[in-house]
Parts: sequence; structure tokens; C-alpha cells
Amino acid sequence: MPQSQSALVVGVGPGLGAALARRFARGGLPTAVAARNGSRLDDLAREIGGRAYGCDATDEDQATALIERVEAEIGALALVAYNAGTFLPKSVLDTPLAEFERCWRVGCLGGFLIGRAAARGMAARGAGTILFTGATASLRGGAGFVNLAVGKFGLRAVAQSMARELGPKGVHVAHVIVDGQIDSERYARLRAERGPDALLHPDAIAESYWQLHLQPRSAWTQELDLRPWSEKF
Repeated sequence: MPQSQSALVVGVGPGLGAALARRFARGGLPTAVAARNGSRLDDLAREIGGRAYGCDATDEDQATALIERVEAEIGALALVAYNAGTFLPKSVLDTPLAEFERCWRVGCLGGFLIGRAAARGMAARGAGTILFTGATASLRGGAGFVNLAVGKFGLRAVAQSMARELGPKGVHVAHVIVDGQIDSERYARLRAERGPDALLHPDAIAESYWQLHLQPRSAWTQELDLRPWSEKF
């Protein structure tokens, strides 16, 4: 196994996932990025000097193999961020079982599988950081958001349980509640109406993740709420 340390972001799109990868790489950690379709991340991987991997995080064998490959090919994982998620706004009356289960698997089960696989090596080494991306729906379920809330509630429980068990083993586990809209072209109109800093900027969120990784263990954060100054809560 390479002696260097590495970072991994699972669930990478053009917004927060890419911002996390860039920040971790800029911080000096060779960074791997993973998504179900890994080939679409090739450009980002070249940009940050890392590697792209294809992985269905909800598949136990693939999740385990991903962690093993990153550690064998890049370095022992010092930092893992689980950022995957999917949902379709829909009334609970019209939500099919298969859709509900798929959203839970991506939102919660994948986090458990990736977190568990990463934690095994980190606990043995006595060091590491595992970060999970939450949302407003981690705290309350909204009408039409049952597909999102159930997975996010579950992921929060995974993070809390892991933190209590793994903290004494030297592994910092934290859950980040992203309470608001993340700035992207999708919300260009909202940005124009409210101003450029009224939405959560991906780079600003990524900086908070990086600072969590740097925290001394005498004052670890287990849960962090992030929201723009204008967000009501």
C-alpha cells in the first residue's frame, strides 16, 4: 500500500461534490472521486490530479472494493466524504415502493456501506475523518419530500452512531446539515433576485468540510449546520 494519505468523495456532481474534491486536493491530499458513472468524472480527476472511479455505493461489494482500490492505488484514506443522494418530490400517496427504496438506498444505505468500509482501515490506524452530507430534510420531513427525508434521517443516525463508537478509536465522524439552496445555474433566477451570497456557495461549504477535517480531537464537531445569512430557520 502507498504510504501517502488520500481523500475520497463519493457522490460527485458539478456542484458540492466537485467543490469538495478541489478543496481536499488543494489541501494536499491526493483525491479520488466516485460516482455510479465514473467516466463522467475524468475531467475533474485530471484537473485535481486525482483519479475517478465508478461505484454503486449501495452495493456492498462495490463499496468495499472502492475503498480497497483507493487505498491500494493512491494512499491510506485520511478523509472520506459521502455526498450521494437522490429524490423526486412527490406526494406520499403517489410514491411507488421501488422509488422510495431507491432513494433510501442512495441517501442512507450507501453512506453506511462507504462509511463502514472506510472506518475499518481508519480505526486500525487510529486516525481519519468521515463526513456525511445532510440537508434540511435531515431534521424534518416536508410535504412531498418523503423520499428525501427518510434517507437523510437515517444517514444522520448512521453518523451519530459512528461518531460515538469511532471517536475513541481516533476517527472523527461528522454530519453536515446543508440548510438552504446550493448556488448553481439551476437557481440563477433566485440568485439574481436575492443576491450572490443569499445562496450557499459550493466552495464555502467545502471550506467548512475541510476545517472539520483539521479540527483537533479535543474539540471535534459531530454536527454542523450551514445556511446563508438570509435563510430563515
